[in-house]
Amino acid sequence: MSEPGAAALSVRGLRKAYKDVVAVDGLDLEVRPGECFGLLGPNGAGKTTTVEICEGLTSADSGDVVVLGRRWGRDDRELRQLLGISLQETQFSEKLTVLETVRLFRSFYARGPEPEAVIRMVQLDEKSSGRVGQLSGGQKQRLALACALVGAPELLFLDEPTTGLDPQSRRQLWELIDEFRAAGRSILLTTHYMEEAERLCDRVAVMDHGKVIALGTPRELIASLEAEHVLEFAVGEGAAVDAATLRAIEGVCSAARRDGTWQLQVTELHRAMPALLAELRREGAQLTELRTHSPTLEDVFVSLTGRHLRDD
Repeated sequence: MSEPGAAALSVRGLRKAYKDVVAVDGLDLEVRPGECFGLLGPNGAGKTTTVEICEGLTSADSGDVVVLGRRWGRDDRELRQLLGISLQETQFSEKLTVLETVRLFRSFYARGPEPEAVIRMVQLDEKSSGRVGQLSGGQKQRLALACALVGAPELLFLDEPTTGLDPQSRRQLWELIDEFRAAGRSILLTTHYMEEAERLCDRVAVMDHGKVIALGTPRELIASLEAEHVLEFAVGEGAAVDAATLRAIEGVCSAARRDGTWQLQVTELHRAMPALLAELRREGAQLTELRTHSPTLEDVFVSLTGRHLRDD
């Protein structure tokens, strides 16, 4: 067991460079006991490299990584008994059954629940005797989670665990993650679903270019926008609308155009909306889209990185 009160995962000054790119550049982060910590970032941000170093799959060039009070290179055997890892894509032997697969993974650990209990937990009991090659993509994701849980880990690494799942299965998996965290154990989660990060994570770090560029609870990060509403609109081709004009509208905090759509962060929607419509009429701009919503973690991400989380 790790020391009471000690961080489940502590990363300080982490750096990893490849021939043509610095993947991780002086990264600091900490996962607290009993916390679900979300690591978000666009493709190429360095999050996969960071997670692989923390899992002991990749070595760092420099920096300090302490996992459950232990270090890779010194406590490898003990750490492998304490971690659960669910990769974005896990290759299983397709000729084994679900039960045989989970039993195999259970044999790697000195402790843990019975394989049958874990299979029921991830709701694959009806497929227990079926071969892995006959499972759907979503069922294979649940099997990967079962194999990650079968050793009763203290720290669980989940790399996009609900990719390919239908909404009902995704929520069922969220409940399992909540139960794991409620038992006092910790999770490092990467996801491409912002609603998943808002729903599951106690704190979130946003990575870009190998660094953490924002850190806090989802509510704190959303509040950092200082906007009560997000107003999105698009106009017909050839319309003369510029960012400076939009920022000058009363109640508008910021204005940015991405993929043909303008996004305004506004403090007073009842003032900004009429002013925007009046400005578009003056410019002779044809409005083709208009929608509003309360700020979300996705808006924070776009504001920080200039990209949506699921952009390639």
